[in-house]
Amino acid sequence: FQRFQNLGEGKIFVFLSKKIEPSPVLKTAPLSDGLKKELAQNKFSGPNFTESYCWPPVASGYDVVAISQQGNDPLLYIPPVLTFLQLKSASQALPHTSGVSLIVCPGWKKAQLVFDLLKKYKRGCRDLHPVLITLEQNKEAASHVETRGCEVLVTTPHSLLRLLERKSWLLCRLYHLVLDEIEVLLSDTTEQVFTILDCYKKATARAWGNAPHQIVAVGTQWNKHIPPLMEEFMNDPYVVITVVEEAAICGNVQQVVQPCMNSSKIAELLRILDFTHTNLQKVLVFTDSENEVEMIHKALKSNSIVTLKKHKESKCNASCVSEKWRKMHNSGSPVVLVLTDDCLEPLGITDATCVIHFSFPSLRILGQRLQSMTDNFCTLRKDSSVDQEPTNARSVILLTENSPRHAPEILGYLKHAGAEIPQQLHDLAARVLESEEGEKLSRPLCASLKTFGICRNRTTCPDRHQINVSIDMAQNIPDEMIKTPERVMILPLHIVHATNYFGRIVDKEKDQYAILAEEMQNYFKVPGHKIFVDTVEKSAFYGLCEGALCHRVQVVEIPAKEEENFDCKVTIKYIDEGRTSQVSSDQLLRLPAKFQSLPPQAVEFVVCRVKPIYNETEWNPKVTDHIRHKIKGRLHHAKIVHTLGKTAWVDPVIGVSSLSVVKVWINEYNIRSEILSTGLGTDNPEHLEEIQKLCRHVQVSDYAENLEHFIKEGTADLEKVSSPQDMSTEEDSPESCNTSGKMFLDVVFSDDVAPTEEAEDSMLYQHKCYHPEIKWFQDNETVTLKVKIPSAADTKCEFSKEKVVFSARSGEKLYLADLELQESVFAEKSTCVIKDTEAVIVLAKEKQGAWCKLLKEKNIHVSLDFEHWEEPEEESSFTVG
Repeated sequence: FQRFQNLGEGKIFVFLSKKIEPSPVLKTAPLSDGLKKELAQNKFSGPNFTESYCWPPVASGYDVVAISQQGNDPLLYIPPVLTFLQLKSASQALPHTSGVSLIVCPGWKKAQLVFDLLKKYKRGCRDLHPVLITLEQNKEAASHVETRGCEVLVTTPHSLLRLLERKSWLLCRLYHLVLDEIEVLLSDTTEQVFTILDCYKKATARAWGNAPHQIVAVGTQWNKHIPPLMEEFMNDPYVVITVVEEAAICGNVQQVVQPCMNSSKIAELLRILDFTHTNLQKVLVFTDSENEVEMIHKALKSNSIVTLKKHKESKCNASCVSEKWRKMHNSGSPVVLVLTDDCLEPLGITDATCVIHFSFPSLRILGQRLQSMTDNFCTLRKDSSVDQEPTNARSVILLTENSPRHAPEILGYLKHAGAEIPQQLHDLAARVLESEEGEKLSRPLCASLKTFGICRNRTTCPDRHQINVSIDMAQNIPDEMIKTPERVMILPLHIVHATNYFGRIVDKEKDQYAILAEEMQNYFKVPGHKIFVDTVEKSAFYGLCEGALCHRVQVVEIPAKEEENFDCKVTIKYIDEGRTSQVSSDQLLRLPAKFQSLPPQAVEFVVCRVKPIYNETEWNPKVTDHIRHKIKGRLHHAKIVHTLGKTAWVDPVIGVSSLSVVKVWINEYNIRSEILSTGLGTDNPEHLEEIQKLCRHVQVSDYAENLEHFIKEGTADLEKVSSPQDMSTEEDSPESCNTSGKMFLDVVFSDDVAPTEEAEDSMLYQHKCYHPEIKWFQDNETVTLKVKIPSAADTKCEFSKEKVVFSARSGEKLYLADLELQESVFAEKSTCVIKDTEAVIVLAKEKQGAWCKLLKEKNIHVSLDFEHWEEPEEESSFTVG
């Protein structure tokens, strides 16, 4: 059956496997009175077109497959399922036990939405007890789930299978099984879904009594696994499809893409229309211009093909063309009609056997054109095999080098239709996506790409997925990100989710922001200094006092003039914390210039190498809440492994506390380990590699080039600190010179950091850099460094006025020495000579005389070479480093 319903100017399509009498009005819908009242009180505007066809069979207990543009809306099934739960026949089927409805969603976020809707509408039913189950990967998680008295379970495939390991009897009580977003479930968790269905089938076969059993599957796309689902597990299901292109896949329409040159489209069209006497087709040739209709019509007539034409300017009206279409086919001749898209609806043709897309369609236009073949869609029958018989309906897309930018969406459609796709379409789609990426350069870098190293929805994602140097290589980078990325002190202040935070990098020696904050607080304590602004300007900086705290803020959005009032709300960004908020404009204070000289201090931090379990795209709020409670406003030691602008990827991040009396830092936890310990996170080893791959072909700014050496280093130093097996202090480490004399003491509790996790961390970074042993001596004009490195290969030595960077490989180890000199040298006169067991670097001093020390910062790998040391005539104080 196919049915159309007039709605305004257009028609809405529905493809049905069996006849259904729709219920388009809520008052007469097959729902309980309580539910109708509850829906009306919540200003429910439906039922919509799809709901009007789905609710009757679902409420009657039949198996249903529904595919619609609204197929991801839970209200497609929640009201009729709740209604059926209240029927006496259902509640009395098993007198000693209550039945269970099971709703399986593709992820925690959808499951939470469904659960919230059930709680919202349960007031319109008898007492209903819904339960949401999203289990962690912990072994004992399922044993703590309480299901007694539960009538509706909302869960995900992985969580359900883990629950059934402990409570397999649940399926024996199952009345309704709802598969929400069926196309996602059958694409991402095919094996798990069919395992659940097998268990359900076995359980219902053993069930006693006359309990009702119903399976409802709803979604937005048809899937190749739906036919076996219907064949093996459903009982003569109702199929409701309100998307024409999806009905075409279900109806087994043959989808063909024919590549050709733009200059040979007519020749290709003639080849396709090479009719035989035994193959009488009814063909529509669609194009998007009147000129092309005339051109094609003329070409076909010159090749003795009887052809009709229709466009807005043609003399023959729609009814005349329709009549000729019917008569020509009845006379035993093939029928060809060339037309523009805007003429199809008045013609009302639904019996075409072939549609040829002379102009490349968008997905919306493709659906409109396929509607002309709906009489020839295959209908699904209960006894039909999964491999349906070939249909007469065929869709042919002519693909040329000039095909427009709809290629990606057509490619996606043909993929899930299971069509054979030529390489030319893949190439065209790739070029279109690349062009679209170029148009998104002003957008922010995709959050998913930053957080997990991958974006699964690039075709629909509004943000960019490539580097924009002008944005990503921003100015005013905190010095700590450049000077000592191997260990920085970070203070997370705004927690976006479990692995993404905004906060500050705290200078270990002199915290400029702390000084500024104190000065601002003292300044605004004086009553006369609090001057509220009259006019607010976008992008301008202001002060904001919240209790005892004073903040620097920037206005990022001002309401439109027609929305303004005396107390208008403006959107501001806390430039030293990273969060945004709305405040009344009359709360903003004039910020003196002296408080604007320090650049904004907010930095975005992304924790590497961890992602949500089961390929979820967002973190479960349980993890985010746990991490927020643990880290917000607390100091952490971190290693910066990559940067883009003011975003820093960090790994590891160690929560620390200070014992100021003895100048000791205690390492309490590793954030990555904390996330993994929740059972809701898993390893993501490709994360950093994907980020670095993104930046590989971009010419980065100087500060990022300086960071290149540090990026190559492993996390050995911090991992050594955070490892539970290593209880040693770091008072002799080179970094301890930068921590105001404090040393790092590892005090680790058994439930804070898993030993296996830290062992894994150290194994992951296999390309560690080693610092070579260096001895130095000097004379009046030069400084000589002897770098101990046997059989050096791939040697590189770069000189600058106050710096020398030496790198080389020895065996499987990479050695790197990045030395900031205390004094200046002539870079062009300095040399490096490689010998068997060492490299000899000679630095030419810019000013003659003795240096009191070699380096600005102490380095334990650098020492004086006393064998070559000559005591100066005048006694001086020298430092070995």
